[in-house]
Amino acid sequence: MTASIGVVEQPVADTNLEDLLQAADITMYRAKADGKARYAVFDRNRNESEVVRATLTATMLAAVERGEFFVEYQPLFRLRDRSLIGVEALVRWRHPTLGVLGPERFIDLAEESGSIVQLGRWVLVRACEQARTWVDRFGAAAPFVSVNLAPRQLYEPALVADVTEILVDNRLEPASLQLELTEQALMSDDTEPLTMLTKLHAMGVRIALDDFGTGYWNIPDLRRLPLHELKLAGSFAMGLQSPSGLVDQRIVAALVDLAHALGLTVTAEGIETPAQFGRFRAAGCDTGQGSLFAPPAAPERIDDLLRAVHPLCDVSTEA
Repeated sequence: MTASIGVVEQPVADTNLEDLLQAADITMYRAKADGKARYAVFDRNRNESEVVRATLTATMLAAVERGEFFVEYQPLFRLRDRSLIGVEALVRWRHPTLGVLGPERFIDLAEESGSIVQLGRWVLVRACEQARTWVDRFGAAAPFVSVNLAPRQLYEPALVADVTEILVDNRLEPASLQLELTEQALMSDDTEPLTMLTKLHAMGVRIALDDFGTGYWNIPDLRRLPLHELKLAGSFAMGLQSPSGLVDQRIVAALVDLAHALGLTVTAEGIETPAQFGRFRAAGCDTGQGSLFAPPAAPERIDDLLRAVHPLCDVSTEA
């Protein structure tokens, strides 16, 4: 037999029975998370963080129902002419007490608890509804919408049917939607994720591999995956910013050439400076996104960007 123990030591005057037991319980679970068969000592700062995590996890699905989540869109530009061709949907949580939370605060919690399935579907619905609005306003100049898929979503039997239903409900062509997944989602030997992606690819939905270069995939291995696009990890942008970035530029150019040989387009993420933009474009990258072009923004801001490029396409004022 082994035990995981949470130890709390503090002045009696500074606590009460309920708070003491809660602190001991949370600390005990930290001992379990650290490997079991050990004790952990109460840390007030870490305890407060764990309480926040537990609260966010417990209230997430109810927050979806209450309308606390919203979506911002990061523009995606063609590098050769800086035209806006797509947007990436990024979910935010307008929490009633903690303020606006970025995905780094709650996506991992959603994946751990399983809430990512419901939250992911909600984001997909909102993004496709917004895509329909842009098609109505800007016609052929409307951007495609890219939505991130969590690894767990690829194991949902209803995923393909859900995507089909959402596209039909919004009268969208499959190519209006791009689904992004990370290398981690495809690391297991299970064939189910690949089967799902193959079906979505056959429908005409765009499939992108996000954060390429942070995992274990290499270009030749990608031949067996149903992909349209590679999105290079932001670390490549950091390398191209330094004075010695010519070496990194050659590496990026080699990756781009190999990707193009496989029929894939290449997107550079995290472009923040003109130097990075110039080097990515010289390396042959097709598209890019980052603060140099525009930060994530509300749909209305995307409308403004589209009107600036296609002033005659906006038909939103028709009778």
